[in-house]
Amino acid sequence: MSVRRTLSIARRTFRELRNDKRTLALMFVAPVIAMFVFGIAFSGDVRDVRVVVVNDDKGFRDPGTNITVSISKDIISNLKDDILTLEYVEDVEDGIHRVENGEAYGVIIFPKHFTRDLYKRIRNPSFLKNAIIKVKLDKSNVNVANAIIKNVSDAVIETMRKAGSESPIILDTDNPIYGENAEFMDFFVPGIMSYVVFFLTALLTLITFVGERTSGNLERLLSTPLKEAEIVFGYAIAFSIIGTLQTIILLAIGITVFNIMIVGNIILAFVVIALLAIVSLSLGILLSSLAKREAQAIQFLPFIVLPTFLLAGIFWPLEAIPSWIRPASYLIPPTYSVNACRSVMLRGWGLEKIWTDIAALVGFASVFLIAAIWSLKRKA
Repeated sequence: MSVRRTLSIARRTFRELRNDKRTLALMFVAPVIAMFVFGIAFSGDVRDVRVVVVNDDKGFRDPGTNITVSISKDIISNLKDDILTLEYVEDVEDGIHRVENGEAYGVIIFPKHFTRDLYKRIRNPSFLKNAIIKVKLDKSNVNVANAIIKNVSDAVIETMRKAGSESPIILDTDNPIYGENAEFMDFFVPGIMSYVVFFLTALLTLITFVGERTSGNLERLLSTPLKEAEIVFGYAIAFSIIGTLQTIILLAIGITVFNIMIVGNIILAFVVIALLAIVSLSLGILLSSLAKREAQAIQFLPFIVLPTFLLAGIFWPLEAIPSWIRPASYLIPPTYSVNACRSVMLRGWGLEKIWTDIAALVGFASVFLIAAIWSLKRKA
């Protein structure tokens, strides 16, 4: 082996990179972006979780004193306000209704004689009535539900520690409002379906369109009576069907292998995924106008994969993303499809409750389709 010839190949490679500013920038920009995105996404705990409190406890006045004690208020004061955002209502049904509408993730309920029963239980262990805190949860998001339970449990332990007593309080989390018996896989599968369809559709469209450009096929198509809109919508139909077939395969695996939970209308979930496929193929066509060859097209993948992977709520909830970067999640289309699919599959929601997510996907699809058609006309 000749060292001189080997070094000449290395010099040639560096000369080509020097002339390809886009590749050179990607080599150094992409790792920095990846480091920041991973660091930010993994650095946060679940925060700002909306929870409703119904406190019917009137407190307890110890005989022979004029002091009214309220253990329920002490527990509420020990809840971490950076994790739980509390809203107070008077009626239990009102609190449950807010969770059912997606306005909160849970209801913490203190019964009428909570403090009295607790004191009686502490002083007389044979007292039959337990001091029970009911926590009615939306368990469609397992991580958020667990964060609520842990925070309430910690507040109970801290309150009783300050009172100098062991805790005879029972935390009742049975009968959740949504997601009874839900596990992490039930939370995970709707997210991974959206991720796979978005990523693969954008990738296939991007590479296909760049290939059509470089081979001259796209120019020949545009020289026929075909219009740019007809070409884009033709691809939209084809890749939407492919995206739906991908979803069917993933869902079949989820049902047969992982026994995932499906409460709502699965056809509605398919519609959501089909819309996401249109969004991603439109984005692929749009990005293809910025690439002259397949190698350059691949350079766009980190900017599609990383934000979607980490900031769209696929693998962990948006509430675990630092609040200052959380708004960026709503600029990523899969955020809406993930939320809509989970709401359909785990909550059993219908179109009337996920229409905002669908409207957002339609908005993304419209903007990207118009921009894709415009890019074809500009390149024609």
